[in-house]
Order: sequence, then C-alpha cells, then structure tokens
Amino acid sequence: MPESPTPDQRTWPERLGAAGTRAARALGAVGRGTGRGSRKAFVQARRFTHAKGAGESGLARLLELHAFNTAGDAAVAVSLAGSLFFTVPTDEAHGDVARFLLLTMLPFAIVAPLIGPFLDRFRRGRRWAIGATLAVRAFCAWVAAGAVLTESTALFPAALGCLVASKAYGVTRASAVPRLLPHDFTLVKANSRISLTGTGAAAISAPIAVGLAAIGPQWTLRYAFALFVIGTVLAVLLPPRVDSTEGEQDVMDGEQPRRRRRRVRISPDVVVGLRCNVGLRFLSGFLTMFMAFVLRSDPFPGWENRVTILMALVIGAAGAGSTAGVLLGSALRSRRPQTTVLVVLAIDVVVVVVTAAAYGLATAVALGLAVGLCQSLGKLSLDALIQRDVPETVRTSVFARSETVLQLAWVLGGFAGLGLALQTPRLGLGVVALLLVGWLALVVWQLSQRERRPAGQDAAPASR
Repeated sequence: MPESPTPDQRTWPERLGAAGTRAARALGAVGRGTGRGSRKAFVQARRFTHAKGAGESGLARLLELHAFNTAGDAAVAVSLAGSLFFTVPTDEAHGDVARFLLLTMLPFAIVAPLIGPFLDRFRRGRRWAIGATLAVRAFCAWVAAGAVLTESTALFPAALGCLVASKAYGVTRASAVPRLLPHDFTLVKANSRISLTGTGAAAISAPIAVGLAAIGPQWTLRYAFALFVIGTVLAVLLPPRVDSTEGEQDVMDGEQPRRRRRRVRISPDVVVGLRCNVGLRFLSGFLTMFMAFVLRSDPFPGWENRVTILMALVIGAAGAGSTAGVLLGSALRSRRPQTTVLVVLAIDVVVVVVTAAAYGLATAVALGLAVGLCQSLGKLSLDALIQRDVPETVRTSVFARSETVLQLAWVLGGFAGLGLALQTPRLGLGVVALLLVGWLALVVWQLSQRERRPAGQDAAPASR
C-alpha cells in the first residue's frame, strides 16, 4: 500500500486545498461558537426582560422597545460627535458647534414645557405617540445621513428633529410605564430595569456605531434609521392597556372652574424631590457640553494626542456612575427617598466645588462618576416619591410632566456648558459650583420654611 505523501512532497494545489480545508474548519468553528454565543446572549436578554411577570404584563415589550431606542440614540450621538466635534478644526469648533446647539437646543427649550400637556391629550393613543417619536427620528436620521454625505445644511434641522423627538419619547414612555407594571412591581423597580436595559443596549450599539463611522458617518446614521424603524413597530405592538385612561384624571383640567383646580394637591416631598432633580439634571447637561469643548480645546498635559480617549474616560465615568446608581437604587428603594435626593444633590455640589478648586484628570473623572451616580439615584428616588405620594388618578400625568421639567433642566445646563466652555476650565466650573450651591441653599431654606408651616398647609397644588 503506497504511503501518504508528506506535506513537503505535496504539490502546491494539494497544499492549497489542505490549507483551504483547515481555514474552512476554523471558520466553521468560529461561526458555530458565535452562533452559540449569540443564542445564549439572546436567551439571557429575553430572560431578563420577561422576569417576574414582565412578560405577562407587557413591560417586556416596552423594555425591548427602549433597547432599540437607546441603541439608536447612541448611534446618532456617535455620528454627530464625529461629524461636529472631531472633524472641525480647533479654531472653528466653537463657532460651528455653537450654531448646532443654538439650532437644536433653543427651539427645544421653548417647546419642552408644551410637550407634556400636548401628549396628555393623546392618552388614548400612547402607543402611536411613542411610535411617532421613533418614526420621526428614523426619518431625521435618514435625512441626516444624506446631509452628512453631501455636507448639506439639512444636518442641523435633522439633528433638531432627533433631539426633540428623543425628549418627547422620554415623556411618552414615562406616561406608559405605570400601565404595564407587573403585580407587586414598584415604579422604581420598573424604571431601574428600563435604565439597565438602555445602558446595556447603548454599550452594545456604540461600538457598532463607531465601527460603521470608520467607513463613513452616513452609515452610522443609516444604522440608527434601521433601529428606530424596528422601535416604531415595537411601539405600535405594545399592549392595548397602554392607551387605557381608566381611573385617570388631568392634573390641570381646562374645563373645570379655576377654583376647583386645587383639589388635587402634590406632596411637598415630591416638590422637593423634583427641585433636587432639576439641579442634578442641570449639572449633567452642563458636564456633557462643557467637557466636549474643554477636553478638545484644552486637554490635560500629556493627552494632547489622545483627546478621544480622554473624553471617553470622563464621559465613560459618567456612564459607569449611572449604571452603579441604577444598581444601588434597588437597594435604597425602601429607604427615605426624600432624604436620598437631598444627599445626592449635596454630593454633586461638593464634588463640583472640589473639581473647580483642584481641576485635573482625577477630579474630572470623579466628577463624571459622581454626576452619573447621583443623577440615577435622584431620579429613582423621585419615582419612588411620585408612586408613594401622588394619587393614582393623576400619577401618570404628574410623572410625564416631571419628565418634561427635567429634560428642560438638562437643556439649560447644556447652554451653560456651551457658554462657560469659552472661559478657563476652573472659571467655568467655579460659576456652576456657585449656582448649584445657591440652588441647594434654596432647597434647604424652603424645607426649613415648610417645617414651620401648620400641618394643613404642607401640600402644593398639582396644577402648578
């Protein structure tokens, strides 16, 4: 029987065929491993979204919808950051990005107070309202993709549409959550799960968007378009109970006489919680815009050629803090939420004061971590206060209106970051530190005044 030829005795076609066979086997093994990993990840994700009755109540569908929403927003952020923050020369960056912020944030600052009352009129069509916010962003992402490719001025109104629709989504989703709570499921726990789902989706989507941005920013926006389209379909498929208005009434009913608008009153703890969250959200908006400018135009020594990594450290710290806050929120939900909101606002104030006094990489990262952590804990505490103190008949409307106020606070903070980024980092942080110290003092003073009032005068009108 003839012996098999050794590798050196094979002809080159035989060697090529053997190499191809080994490569095919290796690719097959990689493919099978990837497939098993993907299936396992899908099963784990579905188990998380459907756990503890979320599948039966319909909350799981909202979690899936929110995952596509957050993934799409992350893709849009990556594309616009690459188009507006990093491709513009340093000496032109402030002017171009200022124009972008003015064209996007100024109109929203005017529209934001109207979003909540406007959406309240569409309670019987919440699914369509949520779907509309995603469909608008899908359209705007597609338009922005063409604008980036042709360097058209249509990029700015498209970015405006994405921003306003994203904020409107936050309000509409907030109004739908109470209708999908499983049995014995608190609003805090539901929002914690929603936040974790969004964080995970953004963490997966952002690297994909960065990879597509390497090919071209338009591909990142087309990827966002596909995500928003899927999200639109999932919104329409939400359970019909999302549109139900059984047992609800308006916080402010225009058809009622003015003297009857004060019948439903909001707990002072909810008012204090909202005011504390305004300060937390203002600082979050400020830090996002301020660091986007300052770290690029005035990076820390030794980081001049690694600006992207530097920004990732600071902004990534805020993301890590936000995730930690969500995880801690579940453990703290049984504590006194009215105390938690004050504590986290005080922590933010202390950290921003320290950062202004000793500005450096370590303090900037610590500030990002504190802002993310405190904002998450503050928002979860506000949710707990609303669920505890607001009557069920108006809880949905109050929750939606509080979201609108917080979104507007973020926008105002972004404007502050835009203006103060033109100054030195220490001066900009110092001004915001003074503003937040004053805001904290005002909240504490109002609390002390409340303690002196008679017990019957504690509540604030819901119509305010």
